[in-house]
Amino acid sequence: MKYLCVNAGSSSLKYQLFEMPEEKVIISGYIEKIGLEDSFWTTKINGEKIKGSKYLKDHNDAVQVLLNELVEHKAVKSLDEIKGVGHRVVHGAEKYKDSVIITDEVIQDIVDMTKFATLHHPGNLAGIKALKEVLPDVPMVAVYDTAFHQTMPKKNYMYPVPYEWYLKYGVRKYGFHGTSHKYITMVMKEKLHKEDVNLIICHVGSGASISAIKDGVCYDTTMGLTPLDGLMMGTRSGSIDPSILEYVCKESDMSIGDVTNELNKKSGLLGISGFSDSRDVEEAASKGDERAQLALTMYNDRVAKYIADYYIELGGDVDAIVFTAGVGENGIEARADIISKLAPLGIQLNDEENSLIAGFKDKHEGIISTKDSKVDVWVVPTNEELMIIKDTYKLCK
Repeated sequence: MKYLCVNAGSSSLKYQLFEMPEEKVIISGYIEKIGLEDSFWTTKINGEKIKGSKYLKDHNDAVQVLLNELVEHKAVKSLDEIKGVGHRVVHGAEKYKDSVIITDEVIQDIVDMTKFATLHHPGNLAGIKALKEVLPDVPMVAVYDTAFHQTMPKKNYMYPVPYEWYLKYGVRKYGFHGTSHKYITMVMKEKLHKEDVNLIICHVGSGASISAIKDGVCYDTTMGLTPLDGLMMGTRSGSIDPSILEYVCKESDMSIGDVTNELNKKSGLLGISGFSDSRDVEEAASKGDERAQLALTMYNDRVAKYIADYYIELGGDVDAIVFTAGVGENGIEARADIISKLAPLGIQLNDEENSLIAGFKDKHEGIISTKDSKVDVWVVPTNEELMIIKDTYKLCK
């Protein structure tokens, strides 16, 4: 049976078609610059990449391209073969603690929760509506970024602000990248042959978050009300003094919206170094660029600080530290630098093993710590699309 995974952004749409229950990817694609004159897409099937381009005015046009690609490349004989569609949805607030079949109520909730995810929900919603229009009888599932983190105890998700803000406005920590953290937790339970695992999961890349997993469920995480909180990222500032917003508004005559936009899109690695991609930052740093060197130091310091924080929060009872996502899976130098900062905790790097593991090398996962390290450090590739499809398959059945 064939199930479609969709991740719709404001101007992009990623998809993968899976054969289930084999969990085999048949075809995948990435449609970019929706709404712009130079819209284009890349389709991958049987190891071959095929490119196409034409003006796509909206997500309805993008969905038509998606479906045409499935048929044209014989991934399906007809659209009737698609038995379910799983959609990534960023914010489920406190209401959604797991994935759900999409109903009219769910769609209305996504609309209502757009106030929490103004950058993401319009695209998520456009993808859902466009696919429901062309596949009206196919069950669809919302898989929420925030769902996995809803096991956090109140002491970890509450902010020290007026309690009325929580009651009236829903101001609290929700956490994101939950599908990735859930997937890694599932994988590590299998690898360690243990259900009640205690983990520190470092999903570090252009977007970055760390979670503390206690007894197999999320206990704490770095992202907050929105994905802007926590770690320094590719273009996001992460945690800063909140009074900076009012100060910069007054000094610059920018609005709160303008300043928040700059914290989301012009800060982090980009704000310090001028580059948002860690590979570009590393290249510039290797050539002596002081701002690039500063950006890398700041980024790695913050990852190490949160790992140490969560190590203490878990009482030192940690089965594994896991690196995943773009930098976590491929950043050999970044991992080495971060782990070197954890030496006071008795965590030691195996330099040779670390140098052998990356997405662009033959070995993609494994333990990169020494045998006498107090905690094993793993590299494990994430697979959010597979997690989305697992939930979709389970619910559609």
